Amino acid sequence: MANLTDLHNLALSLPETSQAEEQIAYAVLNKGKPKGFAWVWMERVDPKKARMPNLDVIAVRVRDLHEKEALVAIYPEKFFTEPHYNNFPAILVQLAAVEVDELQTLLTNAWRCQAPAALVKHFDNATLGGTE
Repeated sequence: MANLTDLHNLALSLPETSQAEEQIAYAVLNKGKPKGFAWVWMERVDPKKARMPNLDVIAVRVRDLHEKEALVAIYPEKFFTEPHYNNFPAILVQLAAVEVDELQTLLTNAWRCQAPAALVKHFDNATLGGTE
């Protein structure tokens, strides 16, 4: 079962990734701007009040809406969505329901969605032991 410490360590192990100040949110630099790929879910507990961080759930970018729909349909015990994320390529992940290696795969794929292509290529070459 994964936790926020795993999230922090895995996210920051990815190239050019930073954590937002005073938030549990991770981004990769792309064209000089941080592009978020994982963050703590801000849940609407009361419809008339501000969203509150739910530390048991993180939002993670996915490639597209087809991948989102497939993951939510196949693994409803791990992944879900809510109306706030309609038409947005991200899934909500129950941290306690995923293993650390699953979280690593989710984060790496999310990072790939937001990182510049040259950085992804460099990362893949270094990870797979290839040459540039």
